[in-house]
Amino acid sequence: MENPVRIAEVLLPLALGHAYSYAIPDGMVLAAGDFVEVPLGPRSYFGCVWEIGQSFGTNMKLRDVTRRCVGPSLNETHRKFVEWLAAYYLEPKGNVLRMVMRVPAALDDPKMQMAWILGEERPAKLTPQRARVLEVAGQGFAMKTTELAEAAGVGTSVVKSLGAQGALKEVSLPPHAKFAEPDLHAAGVKLNTDQRAAATAMRQMLVGRAHKVVLLDGVTGSGKTEVYFEAMAASLAAGKQVLLLLPEIALTATFITRVERRFGCEAAQWHSDLKPRERERVWRGVASGEVRIVVGARSALFLPWVKIGLIVVDEEHESAYKQDEGVPYQARDMAVLYGTLGKFPVVLSSATPSLESLVNVDRGRYGLVKLKDRHGRPELPETFLIDMTAQKLETGLWLSPRLVAEITTTLQAGDQALLFLNRRGFAPLTLCRACGHRLNCPDCAAAMVEHRFRKQLQCHHCGHSEPVPKSCPACKSEGQLVPVGPGIERLAEEAQRLFPSARMALLSSDLARGKTLRDTLRGVEKGEFNLVLGTQLVAKGHHFPHLTLVGVVDADLALESSDPRAGERTWALLAQVAGRSGRGVKPGHAFVQSYLPQHPLMKALVQGDRDTYLEGEKRIREVAGLPPHGRLAALVISGKEANDTFRFARAVASAAPAAEDVRILGPAPAPIAVVRGRHRVRLLVMATRNVDLQAFLGAWLKDIKPRGGITLQLDVDPYNFL
Repeated sequence: MENPVRIAEVLLPLALGHAYSYAIPDGMVLAAGDFVEVPLGPRSYFGCVWEIGQSFGTNMKLRDVTRRCVGPSLNETHRKFVEWLAAYYLEPKGNVLRMVMRVPAALDDPKMQMAWILGEERPAKLTPQRARVLEVAGQGFAMKTTELAEAAGVGTSVVKSLGAQGALKEVSLPPHAKFAEPDLHAAGVKLNTDQRAAATAMRQMLVGRAHKVVLLDGVTGSGKTEVYFEAMAASLAAGKQVLLLLPEIALTATFITRVERRFGCEAAQWHSDLKPRERERVWRGVASGEVRIVVGARSALFLPWVKIGLIVVDEEHESAYKQDEGVPYQARDMAVLYGTLGKFPVVLSSATPSLESLVNVDRGRYGLVKLKDRHGRPELPETFLIDMTAQKLETGLWLSPRLVAEITTTLQAGDQALLFLNRRGFAPLTLCRACGHRLNCPDCAAAMVEHRFRKQLQCHHCGHSEPVPKSCPACKSEGQLVPVGPGIERLAEEAQRLFPSARMALLSSDLARGKTLRDTLRGVEKGEFNLVLGTQLVAKGHHFPHLTLVGVVDADLALESSDPRAGERTWALLAQVAGRSGRGVKPGHAFVQSYLPQHPLMKALVQGDRDTYLEGEKRIREVAGLPPHGRLAALVISGKEANDTFRFARAVASAAPAAEDVRILGPAPAPIAVVRGRHRVRLLVMATRNVDLQAFLGAWLKDIKPRGGITLQLDVDPYNFL
């Protein structure tokens, strides 16, 4: 009998739906989950061993696995997670694995870091710059080249020249700093009666650490964070890892501080702004189990967890958890899936829960823990509606006399006020008064937004930017281009004129990032600014104890949308931003400017009647067969030529198999019909909940092959309808 050939089925982080077979060389020990290097064509790739098998065939001509990587392996739960996610979103498994393998440097031996200490030789010539370097090095700390140069205020060449002369000695440092262990007895916030009851209820639901999903539903300022910290502490006490997911990177620094205060150590961070070496450090720490707490954005789900015991999804209603490009997954839903596969609990937290989560509570799938009162004060901010149809505003002004008066009173009392407008830039549209020409993006069917601070027009869909022209590109008239509508920068100009002595902070993702954003938020929290203007960046996750007034400038903005979730999203946004006020000693108020004062949402907002409004939204969705009572999938077909794109879209539609309880709408131009020079056509699939949507889509699309530069993107459970 012939000796069997040992085979490794290796999944590569490429757009491949299956693993490739490789022979395992004699003497190489491999197991499922190991990372390996393998040849593919003329190149080598890192991949993951998905299965180990053997064959007795004599005609197999397999290439050998090149080597096993020394890094950690991917456990069975994580491999199942990759497979389930790929199957749900009909994505090649290799595309999902790519999100796990975003840090290839972590698959091999960590590289030692080189640093300098004071050497035994003296330089032949001692310049002032060299003297400063030697003085810093003489303090006894090993420092890397850039660190030593920065501390001494010199260029790196000065450090290197001293090293070449022996005045500095090179030493090796450990590859990565270790992560500290959490201290579960570190000082925490004293819980009130409501919080203690909620924490007790949550612990009872999560006891045994089997899979369970709990919705923590609490009004803004009720202390939800401190309650789910108790769940995190219980999981850490059991020796498990914990992931705290956040919808926005901007919130990470705030939560890192809060986690450190509660658990006595700095949590690991995971988001797109991390430097490569820190990404490697965190990836390795999670894979080894050394990292116990991670605070991160949605992609933290794909870290190679080895003993995860809890996922907390904060602000679970946020649409930012849905990734639109690449693999279009919903991180909240995939966190629940991961908990199911790994048999550990998941906590979803929000002051304005998504309809999906509320309906899952109604159906008995999720547990519910409620916090009805604010921490430290029982009352929520009172909300007042300003009917803009009855206001007389001068052209180019956006703040009503009532709101101006309230802000004036607030500032005179020494308190903070916040003006909220969820629109970046100076103006969303620029028109020529002479000929009516509209300044559109040359590559998209969308207007360019004027950013006056940067003196640029920018497309927020493709990123194209250009200087603001002095004359109309169409009729060449000078001085006739006018901004139409307000953006946050235009609102800032008006506020500056109305409140010239105010200490103003402007918070928008276009203007504040990284350290600048963190410093500004810290200044707002400390009361260094008394008038804050912001976009949705300020609507969630922040605690401003001096803020007593919120003014919403254009409450109707998000309702002007074809998005079926527009009402739900508007409610969440307005309730969250109103909830920023009155979180300190003084009570808060919110004034909402609206041209639709009779809209059910506006009435519910003033009455504080969330449940009645959301019950109405549930009924609307149920009648329409929309999620969470129905299922959706979107197919977006794009191409350079409009006729070819539509022709292919019609062919795709005609190939759809007949199926009960499935409707296909379209093809029709997408709301933004051209992006980056590509024409976009959309098909929308609507199905009842009893339909196996993945099977239907798989049968429909399996033989469809776009050609000639045409692409087809499938989005299961779409959140973006543009």
